[in-house]
Amino acid sequence: MKSLSERDQKHLWHPLTQHKLHPKMLGLVKAKGAVLYDEQGREYIDGISSWYTCMYGHCNDAIIAKVYAQMQQLDQVVFSGFTHEPAIALSEALISLLPSNQEKLFFSDNGSTSTEIGIKMALQYHHNKGKKRSVLLAFEDGFHGDTFGAMSVSSLSVYNGPFEDYFIDVKRIPVPTDDNIGRLLHELENTIDLDAIAGFIYEPLVQGAAAMKMHKAEHLEKILKVIKSHGVLAIADEVMTGFGKTGRHFASDYMEVKPDIICMSKALTAGMLPMAVTSCTQEVYDAFYSDDIAKGLFHGHTYTANPLACAAALAGIELLKSDDIQKNIAQIIQWHQEFDAEIKDHPKVASTRQIGIIYALDLNIVMERYGNVRDKLFKHFMDSGVFLRPLGNTIYILAPYITTREQMQKIYNSIKEVLNSF
Repeated sequence: MKSLSERDQKHLWHPLTQHKLHPKMLGLVKAKGAVLYDEQGREYIDGISSWYTCMYGHCNDAIIAKVYAQMQQLDQVVFSGFTHEPAIALSEALISLLPSNQEKLFFSDNGSTSTEIGIKMALQYHHNKGKKRSVLLAFEDGFHGDTFGAMSVSSLSVYNGPFEDYFIDVKRIPVPTDDNIGRLLHELENTIDLDAIAGFIYEPLVQGAAAMKMHKAEHLEKILKVIKSHGVLAIADEVMTGFGKTGRHFASDYMEVKPDIICMSKALTAGMLPMAVTSCTQEVYDAFYSDDIAKGLFHGHTYTANPLACAAALAGIELLKSDDIQKNIAQIIQWHQEFDAEIKDHPKVASTRQIGIIYALDLNIVMERYGNVRDKLFKHFMDSGVFLRPLGNTIYILAPYITTREQMQKIYNSIKEVLNSF
């Protein structure tokens, strides 16, 4: 009988893959807790929570039970003209978790669509008010998804190159640092026409696809104060950072100035089912509330507020707020700090950084984002029984909250082996 890898090659087209160079995929048959299992029976610790989704572990029994119970009651229904208990309960749970200025939720399917909707909200908000604001503001090196609006505000050309001639108008500013924050604020006030900007979209504190590039809350807060003073809507892309990863429920919780719009997905449903939410303030919502039907937000997805996904999200939020998970998050933060103290001065380490359970180190070598050296690193980790996915010369850890000390130590050891192999 053919292996999963052999059967896969006949019809499947995988994301972020040049199949001529990388035709073979690893066949997985099971996942539980922090561990993935392949068809040969080998185990791999999921050190990145399968792209930051399965934060409470794979096949979590508590989440499965809630989703199974919902399957017996209501599986899928159109969300235009209907509503249901899982969506209402989730709205109540999310609003209690989100920054206090958030009041309304719009459901969609994934991270890209959540940011796409945030962009459309910002553009139409000003349009509905009779104002001409058609430009978006975004950070350099940001990544907000793969749909066209999301690509437009992203700036990683490895993903967007063939499409850049078709994008909406975007102005970009550098990520704030201790050295540039003064110049950046001056540029915002004197060089960029903020009165033409509809919204500023940003990944608060951590730019995930930019290799976990981090910036300070105090700097971001200054930027938010400036743009909001000019009527620019602040759109926080918390698709990656949300639901506890930075040590708080949302990265926006580190700042007093809150976003007008927040985009969520990934850990929202604990990796169980696809779903996304874009939240906004009452003021944003009110710009769409009208006797004029054309002022409504005419955006919809077939699986909007799918009851099963809502049930998974409710179970995930319950876990996130539990004492056990909060203790686990604090423990992982401490483990990362101890590991950092051990390796930050290694000659092959150029720099390290951490916020919450997100830890990243840059190797002191020059390499391509998807080059041969990166592929060798990936193979080393997999051969060690650890699933890490380096971004160029950056190795990062974003493991599930339920990862044990022994499992985390195995991740650390595999990284130390890499450092000592160059």
